[in-house]
Amino acid sequence: MWETARMAGYFAAHAVWSVSDGATLVPMYGYEKPDGKRGLDRFPGDLQTGATAVQAALRDNPHGAVHAVTVLDAFIDLPDGKTDALIVEAAGHTDGFLLRMAIPYRPQDAPGGFAVHRPKFLGVTGAPQEQYQKVAEAFFQGVDAHEKAGPIWAAHLDESR
Repeated sequence: MWETARMAGYFAAHAVWSVSDGATLVPMYGYEKPDGKRGLDRFPGDLQTGATAVQAALRDNPHGAVHAVTVLDAFIDLPDGKTDALIVEAAGHTDGFLLRMAIPYRPQDAPGGFAVHRPKFLGVTGAPQEQYQKVAEAFFQGVDAHEKAGPIWAAHLDESR
C-alpha cells in the first residue's frame, strides 16, 4: 500500500510538471515490475481514446506490475466551481490497494498563472480511513522524490482550494 501511494505521488508530480507549462497531459500509465524497474507508457492522440487505454492498462496489468498508476487531465467540480484537475488512480496489484485522487490545478494561461491545489481523495480501497493520513504522507514522499517535478509542485502550491 505504501509503495503504491509513493509511486502515485511520483507520477502525479511528473504530471504536474507536464502541465505546468500550459500543455494538456497525454494520458499516462506508470508501473513498477517485481524486479523494481519502472516504466511509463503514454497514450497520445485523442484524449478519450487515451483515457480508455490507460484504464484498460490499469485493469489488465500488461507489464505484470506490482504497482501501477494512471494519470489523466480532466475537470472536477469543487464547491467554488469547475476546475482543471489531474485524476490519479493507483493500484497495488499484489495487495488489492486502490487509490483515486484529484489534484486540482490552475492552468498557466489562467489569471494568476499556474498553481497546484491540495489533492482530494476520491476513493480508497484496502486501507482503513484511520490510515488515510499515512497514505497521504506516502503520496507526498513520492512527490518529493521526483527531482525535477517536486520543486515545481512546491513552488506553485496554492492551498486556497
